[in-house]
Amino acid sequence: MTSLVLFRHDLRIDDHPALAHGAKQGPVLPVFLSDPREDRGAAYQWWLRQSLRSLTQGLADLGLPLICRRGHSEEILPQLIQESGATQVYWNRRYAQAERERDQQLKSRLRQQGMVAESFPGDLLTEPWTLLRENQPFKVFTPFWKKFLQSIEPAQPCSLPQHWLAAPRLPASENPDDWHWEPRNPDWASPLLAYWQPGEPGAHQRWREFLDHRLRDYAKGRDFPALEKVSRLSPHLAHGEISPRRLWQMARERAAAEPGLRPAVDKFLQELGWREFSWHLLYHFPQLPTEPLRAEFRHFPWQEDRTSLQAWARGRTGYPMVDAGMRELWQTGYLHNRVRMIAASFLVKDLLLPWQWGAAWFWDTLLDADPANNNASWQWVAGCGTDAAPYFRIFNPSLQAAKFDPEGHYQRRWVPELAALPNSALPSPWAYPETLESLGIQLGRDYPLPIIDHAVARERALAAFQRISVRTGDHNL
Repeated sequence: MTSLVLFRHDLRIDDHPALAHGAKQGPVLPVFLSDPREDRGAAYQWWLRQSLRSLTQGLADLGLPLICRRGHSEEILPQLIQESGATQVYWNRRYAQAERERDQQLKSRLRQQGMVAESFPGDLLTEPWTLLRENQPFKVFTPFWKKFLQSIEPAQPCSLPQHWLAAPRLPASENPDDWHWEPRNPDWASPLLAYWQPGEPGAHQRWREFLDHRLRDYAKGRDFPALEKVSRLSPHLAHGEISPRRLWQMARERAAAEPGLRPAVDKFLQELGWREFSWHLLYHFPQLPTEPLRAEFRHFPWQEDRTSLQAWARGRTGYPMVDAGMRELWQTGYLHNRVRMIAASFLVKDLLLPWQWGAAWFWDTLLDADPANNNASWQWVAGCGTDAAPYFRIFNPSLQAAKFDPEGHYQRRWVPELAALPNSALPSPWAYPETLESLGIQLGRDYPLPIIDHAVARERALAAFQRISVRTGDHNL
């Protein structure tokens, strides 16, 4: 009996519960089913194409062809079942509302037709409905994580069978190159390969390098973008090239073997916890990608300034730390987490631009874009999420630069036109006119003047927050 195993956002062989279960039943037919209704941003789709090449090779090494099809899942899947003679269909669960509903409908329809149809948990440490407080979803991370640590023991990664059998009847496969996920005119994406190795082998290599070389300094070094102390696993997790259960297991094993690493391991696992919390929020609050979770923010006086949005997106705000981050994003498809917060705060609090605009830009340019982390993080920064930064937390980009990039290495890398400035002047070049003149640097010509005065912007933002506080009667904003 052939088992058809669906791949979507889980492009791996290790700890893939649906694949492991199907292979234990007999012949398996791995299928990558691309539904255009579920496409993500351009950078994500580029990575997806590279990852598919890696998965195709990994499965081929096991003697399993990967069949690729694109179209609406409710139309494509019955065709594949008829062409392959499959009697069983397995997949790993998804948690965004539209995807979840499609999968539930598919499962119901298949079972009505006498098929075996099962889904498995595999891409989170625990199912998003398992952690509740008095039958209500958590809205704040700290109690969520406390209960997680007290009550959840993530499942062990599933073991792979010793032998694999390919399906005897193979449907025709489409060529993903025909789906045009790799840009051609212009080809802005190929330089990304200098920074990344998409695919499951690349994910495991990056994880081993982090464990061996960067984990020890992670807890303290993760806030300093020039130090490269973070794991940079987020694109691999977003594409399911490595499972969080595998990361959890190996991190705990490393802490047990080297007790001195326990604080760093705990901090890393807490970051996995934030990923879990974001999916918990998306599952329970499906409006997360579009609507503020705090209803009073529907009345917030956001500005409609597309010129400022473009300056921010292109790294031309006149604030070196913000611009460095946005240029890193544009050139590498990635943005260090500390700098993500600084750049996002600048957009929503200095410029008073809607958080949805920032989320849309990140959605299109981040290799690790997913609907839970991206939108939960933007709502946190904007102050409109359930567990949000307080309204008065408005990052001063110059002070953040002095604190987290004190030697200026990160800013100089991505804003080379200011590389000659001394460390003291780099975060706020406009405040050092004599230094600029001595170096022949002219703001407005060589580098933009600030598009807004932070002190003025801060007062404007505080006044805007106060107005919605008075209007709604919520003085805890």
